[in-house]
Amino acid sequence: MAIADLVKSTLGPKGMDKILQSVGRGHGVTVTNDGATILRSIYVDNPAAKVLVDISRVQDEEVGDGTTSVVVLAGELLREAEKLVREKGEREREREREEE
Repeated sequence: MAIADLVKSTLGPKGMDKILQSVGRGHGVTVTNDGATILRSIYVDNPAAKVLVDISRVQDEEVGDGTTSVVVLAGELLREAEKLVREKGEREREREREEE
């Protein structure tokens, strides 16, 4: 998941900062390594990506910390779920070919 990968590089003591440039009036520039700030600043159209942004928002509201970690964890879970769905589809296609 691209959203998880976007904020993953900000984790830890050697986490990298991101430069965010506003496209609105004023064209402000923000430098941050805060996952919640990054995710609040981007436009997301993909439904799965929106879920990750919502997870970050809820984590920030309820706990106030751990937004990046929860997004990275959820992103990895989604990545593994995608693999399982793909594998199941392949097995079903093989089964259909065997039945023919």
